[in-house]
Amino acid sequence: MKTSAKDFFTPEEEAQILQAILEAEKNTSGEIRVHLELFFKGDLMDHAVYIFNKLGMHKTALRNGVLFYIGLKNRQFAILGDQGINQVVPPGFWDRISDYMREEFAKGKFFEGLTQGILLAGEQLKAHFPIQADDRNELSNDISFS
Repeated sequence: MKTSAKDFFTPEEEAQILQAILEAEKNTSGEIRVHLELFFKGDLMDHAVYIFNKLGMHKTALRNGVLFYIGLKNRQFAILGDQGINQVVPPGFWDRISDYMREEFAKGKFFEGLTQGILLAGEQLKAHFPIQADDRNELSNDISFS
């Protein structure tokens, strides 16, 4: 296991993850962030909500931010959508993306699972939050680490 979350993906993979975020956000006002952490204590969802808030993801105008959180040593991940997106996506939507990612992760395909999960989330954001003429990028696309 790597000694830092920053070392988990290669620089090339990081660049492609950022490209997936740009692609997913290209036709939507929605915002997607990825956060990697080497280890966390406590409940996964409670911690992911803490990171969501720490990153200011609840501050988008339409409350349509999505966080992909991964606790590396814990071998756990969560996808959190803000209230705006959660009100409009179909029931079980995040579960379907999570199931797909879990299958890929189980095969050791972390990069592939994450990038495809991002693109799937982007499709829903596009359907429910199409890009507006005055749209601006409200949140950084950079991968964050702790």
